[in-house]
Amino acid sequence: MVEIEVKIKIKDIEETITKIKKLGAHLEKKRRFEENILYDFPSRSLSQGKQALRVRKTDRKTFLTFKGSPQRSRKFKVRDEYETEVKNEKQLKKILKSIGLIPSFRYQKYRAVFKHKKLKLCLDETSIGNFLELEGEREQIVRMAVALGYSKKEFIKKDYVQLFQEMRKGLQTGDPEVP
Repeated sequence: MVEIEVKIKIKDIEETITKIKKLGAHLEKKRRFEENILYDFPSRSLSQGKQALRVRKTDRKTFLTFKGSPQRSRKFKVRDEYETEVKNEKQLKKILKSIGLIPSFRYQKYRAVFKHKKLKLCLDETSIGNFLELEGEREQIVRMAVALGYSKKEFIKKDYVQLFQEMRKGLQTGDPEVP
């Protein structure tokens, strides 16, 4: 599956929820805690190829996700994504370790998911700020962003690993990428 998404840094979660609901979106998944652990080889070959292998724990479920290298796009993050639910997290971690993968990055967030037609809207609360993630077709993303009062200039293509690393380096988190 090809994932097309952007993030937008937001100030007020409740205000954003109100706007989203007024535009006809419905709550698909209530706010819940997520722990995300990225795995890589000691050589960092996945991150060097701008790929990611993530284990996400939420509630009592665990998901394994592979994200391919980003495709060329000026305003959107576009990449292949494959995800599956994992029944036994301990066995999964043993498998990953057995093939030489090690935990390389960990981050946590709270996420609520809304749906508007085929567009997925995720409200993420992180230690580096709050973000609205819009995932779907490019036109849907732009239409929803504009309806919520945002412009393409506010689109962020970076993933959370990049945003957290920027924060550690003291850069301004959430600034759109310079093409």
